[in-house]
Amino acid sequence: MILFTLRCAKDHEFEAWFRDSAGFEAQHAAGEIACPLCGERSVDKAIMAPRLARTRDAGASAALARMRRALLEMRAQIEAHCDYVGPRFAEEARRIHYGEVDPHGIYGEATEAESRELADEGIEFSQIPWLPTADN
Repeated sequence: MILFTLRCAKDHEFEAWFRDSAGFEAQHAAGEIACPLCGERSVDKAIMAPRLARTRDAGASAALARMRRALLEMRAQIEAHCDYVGPRFAEEARRIHYGEVDPHGIYGEATEAESRELADEGIEFSQIPWLPTADN
């Protein structure tokens, strides 16, 4: 596995894992890589510093554990304070954006095509990793 730092045409920088360099190239050529912030598909590798692998890195394990806890807490806050709209996410986001309903927090699912359309319309949204809870 290889970790690349990527940058979209809107200058958002993010990281993504690939099986190998050829895996990145294949997905890049097929337009399958999208910016998690804006959905932009014009993505290229950013300048990166080399990473040296270590056999044991307790710091990385602790950082991953903190990240997992933070994502689970974010999920709990979203579920507690936002309305679940399921597969109607794109439709509901548009209704809020265009003033058809009062602004309120929502969460749900959207296809890649729906996400691209929302981004093209200038509708702000975020895609977050939705970790399963312990009771799932």
